[in-house]
Amino acid sequence: MCWACHHKHRYYHKRCERHTEQPYLPPQTEPVTQAARNHSRAHRLLTLTGPGGTSKTRLALRAADLLEDFGGGIYFVPLAAVTDHDLFFAEVVGALGVRESGDVPLGDVLKGYLSRRELLLVLDNLEQILSAAPLVGELLSAGPRLKVLVTSRIPLGLYGEHEYAVPPLSVPDPRRLPGLEALSQYEAVRLFIERAGAAKAGFEVNNANAPAVAEICARLDGLPLAIELAAARVKHLSPDAMLGRVGWRLRLLTGGARDLPERQRTLRGAIEWSHDLLDEGEKVLFARMAVFSGGRTLEAIEAVCDAEGDLQVDALDGVSSLLDKSLLGREEGPEEEPRFVMLETVHEYAREKLEESGEAEGVGRAHTRYFVALAERAEPELTGPEQKRWFARLEAEHGNLRAALSRSLEAGDSASALRIGAAVWHFWVVRGHFGEGRRWLAAGLAGGEAVPAGIRAGAMHGLGELALWQGDRARAVEGLEASLTLYREAKNRRGEAYALCFLGW
Repeated sequence: MCWACHHKHRYYHKRCERHTEQPYLPPQTEPVTQAARNHSRAHRLLTLTGPGGTSKTRLALRAADLLEDFGGGIYFVPLAAVTDHDLFFAEVVGALGVRESGDVPLGDVLKGYLSRRELLLVLDNLEQILSAAPLVGELLSAGPRLKVLVTSRIPLGLYGEHEYAVPPLSVPDPRRLPGLEALSQYEAVRLFIERAGAAKAGFEVNNANAPAVAEICARLDGLPLAIELAAARVKHLSPDAMLGRVGWRLRLLTGGARDLPERQRTLRGAIEWSHDLLDEGEKVLFARMAVFSGGRTLEAIEAVCDAEGDLQVDALDGVSSLLDKSLLGREEGPEEEPRFVMLETVHEYAREKLEESGEAEGVGRAHTRYFVALAERAEPELTGPEQKRWFARLEAEHGNLRAALSRSLEAGDSASALRIGAAVWHFWVVRGHFGEGRRWLAAGLAGGEAVPAGIRAGAMHGLGELALWQGDRARAVEGLEASLTLYREAKNRRGEAYALCFLGW
């Protein structure tokens, strides 16, 4: 198969006779090719992993094209349509053009053929038949000069395998936009410009549309497939008009090139391809994890996603599987605690699945309960010897705290919103979230007349202090005096002293 135009050949040619123009080169080609070169010298099995839409196939074929020559050739074996691992040997035999021999098993024929040749096999979409992974190991054992380059959403788990996680394209920060020349150096923007130019002659990035192009690329997570699909829309939509629709990515990004596989013609298809690899328990976990915002710890996943004890898969095993299938990513949180994140395009798909499941409301309540409890655990620590650690933790969980606050207020649950606000206002003060903190507290207090006085006292105190730090002295005094009255009503002597202290200040 030609890496550029997908024209199929039995032998993988350096140049496709059907494709003479210079095609789009994946921006990640150079680092991947270098990784492939390094691994091919010392190792014999390299697996390119990543979620749908990261151009793993293109990268593998382009990297193979640039590797050193193999005496026996380079062969591409597409496995996307194969669902039976028993057909693995047949697909490889067909790609190599090896003649079958009577009643000799295909595996033995293939191993005998490979034992005498130096060649590279490019196995594409092996996650479809992951149970065939041990057969790859058998081929490597039989062919001492064989090397294998695999694309898969899941590592093979073989001894000697070296995994290269294909990264998204580099994207600019829309809040700190560089000049036009520097902007086009970002891989995602460069791809957008190239594909938009192919869709609409004369398209170029200028001062007027540069902010929209940069934000589109950033909000599409730097995924090559998503950016190509978006760029094709410039034929009908300006970047500014497109930006207003990017929030509905899965509906907007359809209609890829007709000669691509269906799963690569829409962003939804690319994500569904990975989702279909999950078992039922993993699908439930994946959907429930959509309730989080900005990442999640394993502790939070266990507490929220299995709040009723009905999850059919162990949370750790499920998370490991989602990581392997490229539906989750892993980041280092405070104190190197792992946090599990979703690309926003994947997150949108997970939210749809959660809504379809009918569990969204119940999972949302579990999420709120967990983060109310976390906020109240943090409150006494924010002025104690462990404050640095807890400030870092609340910063990492700020997205989830915001989600819990928003959900509580929408549901009319002022008590939960005020419990969070009363617990974390000191965090908002120290980290400079003055206006945001005041908005959350004011919204909770507006409907929180029935909330116990002790909770309202803490919220009023926070509202007063945040106003004080913004120089709004009238509102500061109003909030602190109200908190003093409520602390006295709740017989909270410590709170009363605290309110008097800041009123004195």
